Amino acid sequence: MADNSLAVSLDLGKLTIQDFMREFKAGKVSSKALTENFLALYNQDRESELPLNAFLEIYDDAVSLAEKADEERRQAEVAGTLDKLFEEKPLLGIPFAVKDNISVRGKHLTCSSKILQGYVAPYDATVISRLKSAGAIPLGRCNMDEFAMGSSTEYSIYGPTRNPVDRNCVSGGSSGGSTAAVAANQAVFGLGTETGGSVRLPASYCGIYGLKPTYGVLSRWGVVAYGSSLDQVGLLGRTPGDIGIPLGVLSGVDFYDDTSRDLPFKEELKKLEPLSGESMASLRIAIPRQFAEAKGLNRDVAKVFEQTKDWFSSKGAVLDIVDLPVLDSAIASYYVIALSEAASNLSRFDGVRYGARVDNGTGYDDLYVDTRSAGFGPEVKRRIIIGNYVLSEQFSGTCYKKGMTVRAKIQEEVSRLFENYDLILCPTCPTTAFKLGQKVDDPLEMYLSDLFTTFVNLARIPSLSVPAGRDSDNLPVGIQFAGAMFSDVRILRIAQTWENEHPYCGFPVCNGGAE
Repeated sequence: MADNSLAVSLDLGKLTIQDFMREFKAGKVSSKALTENFLALYNQDRESELPLNAFLEIYDDAVSLAEKADEERRQAEVAGTLDKLFEEKPLLGIPFAVKDNISVRGKHLTCSSKILQGYVAPYDATVISRLKSAGAIPLGRCNMDEFAMGSSTEYSIYGPTRNPVDRNCVSGGSSGGSTAAVAANQAVFGLGTETGGSVRLPASYCGIYGLKPTYGVLSRWGVVAYGSSLDQVGLLGRTPGDIGIPLGVLSGVDFYDDTSRDLPFKEELKKLEPLSGESMASLRIAIPRQFAEAKGLNRDVAKVFEQTKDWFSSKGAVLDIVDLPVLDSAIASYYVIALSEAASNLSRFDGVRYGARVDNGTGYDDLYVDTRSAGFGPEVKRRIIIGNYVLSEQFSGTCYKKGMTVRAKIQEEVSRLFENYDLILCPTCPTTAFKLGQKVDDPLEMYLSDLFTTFVNLARIPSLSVPAGRDSDNLPVGIQFAGAMFSDVRILRIAQTWENEHPYCGFPVCNGGAE
């Protein structure tokens, strides 16, 4: 086994999962070397003038777990069982970033909120336990918008996360910490969560791939709830393969989550192959008129979108403009449903069972009010108030019911669309990353960042944000590949076809993108 200084000349931070596993299996690189490389980058970044603030903490057992992985590999080599070991543990020795709302046993879990400061998770979320079983190493917990409520990772008690491409800009949210860590080569891949675009949006802003899987493909057990009928664990990586391999490990029915489902064709994720030329030429792609003509679409984003469409056309795919009027109501429907469910889910934070408590000895009602007033930030309070208003006796029979009716109509029309089309193509976000502080005091403008993403969550379909180019300020532009339910593998294969012609090699350093 090679020593930890590395026996071959490799840039550790930019190794894909397949690259690392090949070199690791051959004994050319160790898990400890990779993990310590990330720790060195993290520590170096903390001392910089404008630190990313992606990781809130690095887990104290990360290096020892890496050493354990190295020892497992060494023993298997001696026993002649390397192939068997890597078949059983396809992510052996790979460190990954964890969003601060996913339970890791014995580690802090705060959702970047005062009300959960000091809370330690008593068990592993299913996605964590499955990654551990596959040999992966939780590297540390990452910053996020408080309780996943935001589009910029500015609503955090730990301060904002900066964009590694331009540190004066936001990283996107709410999974901005995990995204920035992966984009800055501080982790191989990351776990995020999204309710209305919180994986795809930061992926677009930071120039990496971000997958929102089909609802139910990844278990929500052990993930702090925001809007339960919309929430989904998502994956972040620098290549489609860095998402595909973990997706194959993580997907499947979970006893603890009745909404969980298995993923068809997931064996194909072990080695993600691009679609054949014939398959690409047979693609029928829908472009919703409501998105193509959306007001507020940045000129540079529109240009990259046109370039992406031209690339598909060059492969022989057929692209059609389709009319889906119901998409005009997606944002309104999403916020009615999400905020109502958020208000209900967050009612459990009452100062009694766990988390912070503010008790002035004046009774339970005051304990409840004082604890929540001190523990929640302004954006969370705003959403709780709106959600409770929608669910109040006066409005629950109209607003919420109408929101659910619109959602059902979106699901129906999107499902019908996929009877004739393979893909919906649209930008991930109307703009590129904006400056820190630019929208934090304008919640309505912030909410419109989700213009192109919420319909995916409402329809429960999979969607991948693909780094497709840059704007005039060299900021990344993401384009969205959305497919029918359980078409996750095919979307990743289409993205792999794209990646083969537009290789990613560290967006802050390399040009990349469609040009």
